[in-house]
Amino acid sequence: MSFLASLYADYMDAANVPGWYCGPYYFSADSLRSFAASQVNYILGDNPKKMSYVVGYGKNYPKHVHHRGASIPDDGVKYSCTTGWKWFRAKSPNPNVITGAMVGGPDRFDGFKDARQSYGYTEPTLAGNAGLVALLVSLTSSGGASVDKNTMFSAVPPLFPAAPPPPPPWTP
Repeated sequence: MSFLASLYADYMDAANVPGWYCGPYYFSADSLRSFAASQVNYILGDNPKKMSYVVGYGKNYPKHVHHRGASIPDDGVKYSCTTGWKWFRAKSPNPNVITGAMVGGPDRFDGFKDARQSYGYTEPTLAGNAGLVALLVSLTSSGGASVDKNTMFSAVPPLFPAAPPPPPPWTP
């Protein structure tokens, strides 16, 4: 949702629309971008647990990530699927840190269980991490300071219908 809010703010800027109403509430492009940035801040530790949900970011991040490559030691031994279970059940932190992977995160009450068995909390997914990367890119200006509305939004219909053409000139 944060990525879509940021993307829609870019679209509003490209279409020269300062904001829109949803019922009695007005949303400006700046308020959408602010919301998107607040979600990144939440993910990185501005939350009730003061925990980063991106592995390796800050001092307080998940240490028991539900990920085979993170939880099985690189000790030169080839482990089968069944012999890997002992690390899945281990209480010790992962021997390998998969820096930059965002885990599932907290529940709706900001509860978080840092345990491999609680994969809903601790599993990094492609879908979740792709959304985070898209959001981070959308909030930066590394690709340029503005959106080229002639290319990026060319297939998107305008927010408002086009004004009708002017009437023909009057002739007596």
